[in-house]
Amino acid sequence: MVTGAPVKTKYEAIIGLETHCQLSTATKIFCNCSTEFGTEPNHNVCPVCMGMPGVLPVLNETVLEYAVKAGTALNCKISDYSKFDRKQYFYPDLPKNYQVSQYDLPIAEHGWLEIELIDERGNPVRKRIGITRLHMEEDAGKLVHGGSERLSGSTFSLVDYNRTGVPLAEIVSEPDIRSGQEAAEYAQELRRIMRYLGVCDGNMQEGSLRCDVNISVRPVGQEKFGTKIEIKNMNSFNAIGRAIDYEIERQIGVLKSGGTLHQETRLWEEGAQRTVSMRLKEGASDYRYFPEPDLTPIEIPDEQLAQWKAELPELPAQKRHRYESELGLSAYDTRILTDDRAVAEYFEATLAAGGSAKQAANWIMGDITGYLNSEKLEIGAIALTPQALAELIGLIEANTISSKMAKDLLPELLTQGGSPKALVEAKGLTQISDTGALEAIIDELLVAHPTELEQYRGGKTKLQGFFVGQLMKKTGGRADPKLANQLLVKKLQGE
Repeated sequence: MVTGAPVKTKYEAIIGLETHCQLSTATKIFCNCSTEFGTEPNHNVCPVCMGMPGVLPVLNETVLEYAVKAGTALNCKISDYSKFDRKQYFYPDLPKNYQVSQYDLPIAEHGWLEIELIDERGNPVRKRIGITRLHMEEDAGKLVHGGSERLSGSTFSLVDYNRTGVPLAEIVSEPDIRSGQEAAEYAQELRRIMRYLGVCDGNMQEGSLRCDVNISVRPVGQEKFGTKIEIKNMNSFNAIGRAIDYEIERQIGVLKSGGTLHQETRLWEEGAQRTVSMRLKEGASDYRYFPEPDLTPIEIPDEQLAQWKAELPELPAQKRHRYESELGLSAYDTRILTDDRAVAEYFEATLAAGGSAKQAANWIMGDITGYLNSEKLEIGAIALTPQALAELIGLIEANTISSKMAKDLLPELLTQGGSPKALVEAKGLTQISDTGALEAIIDELLVAHPTELEQYRGGKTKLQGFFVGQLMKKTGGRADPKLANQLLVKKLQGE
């Protein structure tokens, strides 16, 4: 009897994300308390968000507007009829012991967004990730854990209810994601869209955007999903990717060793770069949902929906496609330029003022971004206007100044602003592009350096750099580099 080698089972990951986006409204979802971050603990609270007896919530209309705009931007169907529900569970930071959310009739369903990865050749690889639903809900408070010598070294927890009642849009993806890289890009694209809309600032450090990952593994070819495990506590996109990659390997390792996976919630430990068990996962039945009796159902007039849809900006994916097809920019350039709406608008304003697309992209992604990063500024804070950048690019393309001259002028333009053309004239930096003038200067240099000229013509051609340096020194760096080099080589060779 002949037996072959044992078949090695190959596994694939099935990943979905639940993302909580804090909506950027001035007040909470059901009361007039402020949503300002960083205020004194338990200061932004009232009887409504604290769940006192006899109070009645009232839906913040801006929350509904932002949720509808987000759902529309994510290609979702906006529900004709939607309602709120009570989700029953006890958390120490949930003062009512239930959360007002949406269960079976969310505000938006059945959408998608497009992610874009760049392959090793620099080409875009695009994939649609389905959106199951987007629903509105209120946030809970925040627990702060610590210890105290005063309490004989025992630990304690403090609760801050300022965040209670802050409006959230929870966005649930389809299980279409297959890797940590895809998940991180999905989360980043979702944040880009929310920021473009102006409905969420996406600040993960402040908790404005929080991602929970649902992940399972199964043998390749199997239709049935594996055991779903949730991962929490990821505060960066890199952490999302690393946590998923770790968890994929951990789950495959358990299955290969003959172990059993249990549905649970795990936490990502950034320091240890691992996931650890937190609790067994509740099922939907454990929450005992029922319709919220104090809030009426939601029906949005068609005219209002049309108005909100008309107010949507061009979104990141649309800009990327347009920059590639109409402007001829690379996939890499378009990703950088469209990551932030303010940067994209600055770029487009530069084009509108006459700047060429590739030159504008290079300046914005290079020297300008370098300055913004070093000074920790947003692009709207610099003194260099898009019109001035277009003027600077025009001076270079007209050979009025060299690129090096422009880089020398840039620091002053970034901090002081003004007209590049006027600054060039004031500093006497006009580039010398006159052939006759340059030839005369080169002739003077050759006469002044006969030894070096003889050595060059004797085969020591590296001395060309010496003559270039002398030429730039004599012209104060104003010689047209390309023309000067062409003329210099001819003269050195005795032509």
